[in-house]
Amino acid sequence: MLDAAARAALPFTVDLPRGFQIETGRPGPTFRVYTIRRGEQSFAMVYVGSGARFPIYSGETIEAAGRLSLVSTEDGERHAKEHLFRRDGSPDVHVWTMTLDGEDRVIAERIAQSVDVRPATPAAPARP
Repeated sequence: MLDAAARAALPFTVDLPRGFQIETGRPGPTFRVYTIRRGEQSFAMVYVGSGARFPIYSGETIEAAGRLSLVSTEDGERHAKEHLFRRDGSPDVHVWTMTLDGEDRVIAERIAQSVDVRPATPAAPARP
């Protein structure tokens, strides 16, 4: 589980409801995957690195708010299942929701929608 200092160092921000935490999985050579969960229940995953595989779900891809989002319509309601950020100077950030029902699904979508990429920090100027 990541503490507040570790969350502040992540290349993305996320609004976590009370009782939720972020855990990190085993990193790959060019990526890291995080799980957002409450207790043992996973609600969303966040991939940070190069070469994100987007989309993983099926639906309509739309571009809004500086990201690509995959939206599907089920029973007349639109659901945003995943989002991809690709910005210069930052790694890909791909967030997707877990398959959940009811209020948990609403919470997962709200968490995924809150993810944003932190601005890249400019390199320090070289000393003369």
